[in-house]
Amino acid sequence: MAQLAAEGRQWLKRVAGLQSQRLTLAQHREILTLSGWLALLIGCVAQEAGNTEIAGWAHEMRAWFALTTGDYRGILAASQAGTAAAPTHGVAVQLAAQEAKVWARLGDRRQTEVALDRGRKLLEGMPYPDNLDHHFVVDPARFDFYAMDCYRLLGEDRLAENLAHEVIRAGTDFDGSERSPMRMAEARITLGVVAARQGDLEQAVNYGEWALRSDRQSLPSLLMVSRELAAIVNRDFVAQPAGREYLDHLTMLSRAS
Repeated sequence: MAQLAAEGRQWLKRVAGLQSQRLTLAQHREILTLSGWLALLIGCVAQEAGNTEIAGWAHEMRAWFALTTGDYRGILAASQAGTAAAPTHGVAVQLAAQEAKVWARLGDRRQTEVALDRGRKLLEGMPYPDNLDHHFVVDPARFDFYAMDCYRLLGEDRLAENLAHEVIRAGTDFDGSERSPMRMAEARITLGVVAARQGDLEQAVNYGEWALRSDRQSLPSLLMVSRELAAIVNRDFVAQPAGREYLDHLTMLSRAS
């Protein structure tokens, strides 16, 4: 059972890694479906083998897939099940972050803060990860990224902006190269959203276009995040040429995907 769980986890990592490639919308959905089945299999096998950490990560993957489809009840159910299975492992931090993202999308500031606070306290009590590139670890920079997402959704612009700058700083190597391109792209979209809310269209569009130029981007995921900025531009700046050009660019990319 333990060997089967380990092999399933490796396959899930490979399939999930396909998200970083350029995919059509149909391919993106197929990857999510395959990942969902693998996560379900791993969770069942890990539970039989008594490996609570792997079981917790299987629930976390279920929560992430539910988030991409807007299934908020599914996210909460998966987060609660994963936390119950592995309350002292690093996955519990990730599950707290996923739960916070749900409450932020529902506009519940109090529950968002409760979930984020739980995740921070768990993270502070854990050793710093040896390998930051490992998919199944959570580090402070990744948690800042999740908190940034929550505060942007709640309209807490100053907190979201500060965290976005921290995400970019932490993700930039000493030679200027960037790690975690999707994380960096979303941080720039966050800065674009804040700029748009403050009435600065030029800054907003610059950040939005910069995010779209990121390397190794998963276009469907990036377009999903870009909708927040696009909604503000469409509402407040659609009559201005720069706003119209940005929206047209997103429309073209959506059709191409």
